[in-house]
Order: sequence, then structure tokens, then C-alpha cells
Amino acid sequence: MFIKAALLLVALSVVLASPHGPYNPYPSQPYAFKYGVQDSYSGQNHGRKEYSDGHVVKGTYSVDLPGGTRQRVDYQADKYNGYQARVSYTGVGY
Repeated sequence: MFIKAALLLVALSVVLASPHGPYNPYPSQPYAFKYGVQDSYSGQNHGRKEYSDGHVVKGTYSVDLPGGTRQRVDYQADKYNGYQARVSYTGVGY
């Protein structure tokens, strides 16, 4: 009888100690940022914008590639759908 009670207590403690989902002590907060670099001497031209409502992150970044093509990536990410990106190119390459 004692062994059954001990096993029951062990099983109960395992069930109560198991996580019921991801624990995050710091809940997501809304934010926004952007930056851009445009340097005619080195030829660098790129930038990024991103914002979040605390649940979904949306943004875009772009860069001028060698040969005159500009690459742009628009993206969205959340915990249900993951990272989703749409890549586009403008300009004429080599």
C-alpha cells in the first residue's frame, strides 16, 4: 500500500511539474526601428525597417547588389506561421 501511494505521489508531482507551454518571463513588447546607409564613396546602399505589435513582426530590408540590381525582402513572422519572406529584384543586372 505504501509503494502505491508513493508511486501515485511521484506521478502527481511529475504531472504538476510538467510545462503547459513555453514559459517566457518577458512577454513580447511592441517596438519599431529603422536604419539606412547610403555611401556614394563605397557604393553601399542598404536599409531596414521593422515593427511589431507584440505578436507579429513585419519588416523590409533592401540592398543594392553588384551590377545594379536592388534586392528587397518583405517579411512577416509570428509564432504560428513562422518566418515568411517575399523577395523581389529591380534594376538591370550584369
